[in-house]
Order: sequence, then C-alpha cells, then structure tokens
Amino acid sequence: TCDTGDQQTTAAVHLKEPAASIVETLKDVATYEGEDAMFQCRLSRETAQDAQWFLGDVPLQSNEMNEIRVQGTRHSLVLRKVTLEDCGSISFKVGELSSAA
Repeated sequence: TCDTGDQQTTAAVHLKEPAASIVETLKDVATYEGEDAMFQCRLSRETAQDAQWFLGDVPLQSNEMNEIRVQGTRHSLVLRKVTLEDCGSISFKVGELSSAA
C-alpha cells in the first residue's frame, strides 16, 4: 500500500510454485514373499504439492505395512512383508506428474 495522505493505492504479490519434473522414475522390483519392496522416485526440486502413492488404484497411507518417506526431493515407499496380493502396479503422483512400475 502507498498512502500519500489524501490518496492511497494497493497492490498484491502472487507467487506460483515453479513446476517440478521427475528426474528419477520408479523401477520395477522383484522380491520374495515375506520380504520388503522399496520404490523410489526423485523430483527436480522440492515441492509443496501433496504426493500420493498407489497400489493399482488404491491410494496408500503410511502405516505398519507401508512406509512413505520424503527426504528433500527423494520420495520413497517401502511395502513391508509383501504377499502375492501386493503384486501389481505401483504409481507415484504429484500434481500432474506420475511414474509407475
């Protein structure tokens, strides 16, 4: 705001988050039943957008069976003690970006 006493004008600053890109895509994992499976994806920059992991069409949450971590630009998912029911497509999505394995 600029106020000269008898006149006043106001403006606003709006920021857009620069677009990120996926610089390290997900890779297929083969393991034995009962072992852990780890998936990693790396972005070109840190982002405030919410990232989401999926097993097929089912969104995953961090719990005793799934460990979801973010360390800077690296996003990782560990599926603990996988079973045959865990076979399928794993995907990572953030904004308009996605990667699958």
